[in-house]
Amino acid sequence: MTRASLEKQPSEVAAMFDGVAARYDLTNDVLSLGQTRLWRKAVAAAVGARPGDRVLDLAAGTGTSSLPFAAAGAQVVPCDFSLGMLREGKKRHPGLPLTAGDATRLPFKDGAFDAVTISFGLRNVHDTDGALAEMLRVTRPGGRIVICEFSHPTWRPFRTVYTEYLMRALPPVATAVSSNPDAYVYLAESIRAWPDQQGLAARMGRAGWSRVAWRNLTGGVVALHRGIRR
Repeated sequence: MTRASLEKQPSEVAAMFDGVAARYDLTNDVLSLGQTRLWRKAVAAAVGARPGDRVLDLAAGTGTSSLPFAAAGAQVVPCDFSLGMLREGKKRHPGLPLTAGDATRLPFKDGAFDAVTISFGLRNVHDTDGALAEMLRVTRPGGRIVICEFSHPTWRPFRTVYTEYLMRALPPVATAVSSNPDAYVYLAESIRAWPDQQGLAARMGRAGWSRVAWRNLTGGVVALHRGIRR
């Protein structure tokens, strides 16, 4: 079984996601106790896609996260570096223009999009700061970014329970429902190692994003960060 190192070698991470593609959406729904659907709705509302908008959906996986933008009439481009995820997505959503791409070297021209979004993928990129700069490059002036990522629960007693769930309960649950449970041990470890809300906001600011703000979802288990390109 493939399990990526926290050093996040791109080939290892891509292979890991290739291996879980077939049951990835189902596994996420089970492990999050159904919260993923609520988080997707929050992302869609934050992006606020309108007819004619061009939206880049990074780490789109099988394309499930792109469907709300397409339904709103936007021209959405789902992009992922896992070919296994994209192949699975093409089976499920043949009408979506699924595109292979590395978040640190995006295959799009400057200012090509009105909005860029990434959900639960930024912490798996080997160069977070480079990815934030690339997302800025492909966003038009006045355009927006929305990042949905696991974060740090704000209530200390719950944070302890949550950490215990990640490291103890998640692996056996993943074993029951995932084709590659070892991958979910890496994902749990990567969540623990990820910066808190303020830390990510600071990195966005250093990359050039302005008016950076965030709001917590599910008590800070997930945070929704937003910013604007000047």
